[in-house]
Amino acid sequence: MMADRNIDINNRNTDKLFFITGIIMLISEIIKQLLLTFIIGGGKYNWWYFPFQLCSIPMYMLLIYPWIKRRMAKLSMLCFLMSYTLLSGMMAFADTSGMHYPLIILTVHSYVWHILLILIGIASGIIYLSIEKERPRHGDVYKRGTHIRGNLNVGDSDIDRGSLDLSFCPFIYATVIYLSCCLIAELLDHALDGFGTINMFYINTDYLMQQVVFRELIPLTGNTAAIIIYIAATVLGAFILFNIWAFIFKRSAFGK
Repeated sequence: MMADRNIDINNRNTDKLFFITGIIMLISEIIKQLLLTFIIGGGKYNWWYFPFQLCSIPMYMLLIYPWIKRRMAKLSMLCFLMSYTLLSGMMAFADTSGMHYPLIILTVHSYVWHILLILIGIASGIIYLSIEKERPRHGDVYKRGTHIRGNLNVGDSDIDRGSLDLSFCPFIYATVIYLSCCLIAELLDHALDGFGTINMFYINTDYLMQQVVFRELIPLTGNTAAIIIYIAATVLGAFILFNIWAFIFKRSAFGK
């Protein structure tokens, strides 16, 4: 069983799909940066568009995913993609003003990019659930319609439904990844502030919060508190999505 699970987590087709997708995203990002710099910026780089936003992280993650072999590391990356990436892709459409550029090709790129994030998130969730279905729980071996515990054949009603919950550990690690990226973004914001306007992850304390809803909190809480609330709300949103996946997993495990 352990060997089967290792094959699942290191599935070559998944690795190839993710890597090719990452390469396509990287090439498109390079073209975007060139157009922004030389066509729109007249040869001057605009640090506002430096590719280190929450919506940019999946590109890097897909590129390194095939080279990661540890099971928990891959599960954590999948969990990040199916929660934080899916959330970022969906929420981008709550305010599309930042997705419009003077060049139509860049506007199209932005829309396609965020739609792709949603698709990546959904695909990652499906892959994650398929891997989790192969994970033994409390010594049980699952077969369609029947669960075998030791030498006893038991029906669905005899199985502890709590044993079919998704492992929460990968989400914790995914959240650590997100918070680590927030820290890196804040360091980049302050380190590169002298070169121009930069606001990675939209959490630069030198600028007012710009995200919809959260910018309305500034008069009530102040800018720094609004940023902290925004980060916490992102974690909460990802947690809600993770629980939706967990609900789907439990329902599918019982064939309902």
